[in-house]
Amino acid sequence: MLIYVYCITKIEPNLNGSKELVPGLYLISEQGLYAVVSEETEGEFDRENLERNLSNLEWIKQRAVLHEKVIEQIMEQAGVIPFKFGTLFNNEQNLKAMLVEHGDEFKSDLDQLADKEEWGVKVYCDKEKLKHNLNIESEEFKNIDEEISAASPGKAFILKKKREELLDVVLSKTLDTYVQGSFNQLSRYCREGRLNRILQREATGRDEDMILNAAYLVAKDKVAQFNQEADRLNSEGKGKGVSFEASGPWPPYNFCLPRAESRGLPANKKINNE
Repeated sequence: MLIYVYCITKIEPNLNGSKELVPGLYLISEQGLYAVVSEETEGEFDRENLERNLSNLEWIKQRAVLHEKVIEQIMEQAGVIPFKFGTLFNNEQNLKAMLVEHGDEFKSDLDQLADKEEWGVKVYCDKEKLKHNLNIESEEFKNIDEEISAASPGKAFILKKKREELLDVVLSKTLDTYVQGSFNQLSRYCREGRLNRILQREATGRDEDMILNAAYLVAKDKVAQFNQEADRLNSEGKGKGVSFEASGPWPPYNFCLPRAESRGLPANKKINNE
């Protein structure tokens, strides 16, 4: 049997509700820290089976959702350091040794995360709609359109090409402004922020392109203001083809790095934008 780790905390949590999700859930305590764990058979998570299971979307969905639900229930009672889905130790002794070795660092991270929540913001853009708005609002494009109307067919063709190239440049600059501006604006209400990888349409399931994927560590007393600002930005951008999607609170994966050698998936890296 292997030891599967969900999260660690400094306050002993009540596992009664979480045991409805994972009946075998229990605690391993060391150095004033509590690791929320369960036992797993080695076969399901050995290299061969893990590679096969990771290609099975239904298996990932079931196990990863369960993993997150356990952590979120513990979060309702105490601050946590979440471990990546699939983090395993060979035995309890190895896990305890890790807690001893990195106990001070874990406690420091938990202190830094106290009274804060991770929130995610994804920004999407309907580029054709944004282009349409740029066409309407820009005096420069109106002037080019007047030139095209008065030009000979040959010159009109060249002007149209010039217009399309200019529109692409303006679109790119406008998107950069939205990304940097909205990230900075929302950062005013948080302690830390980080930019994550942009997801393609296949992953988001949306027709619009994702232009910002950010995570923020927000003090609990600032969460309402943070969400109000996200709503305001969404209202401003909606008519232009830009929409904001704020979600949370999430386990603070983006703002802590579990210091553990796991046999599962690699841990996230922290980026501090203070």
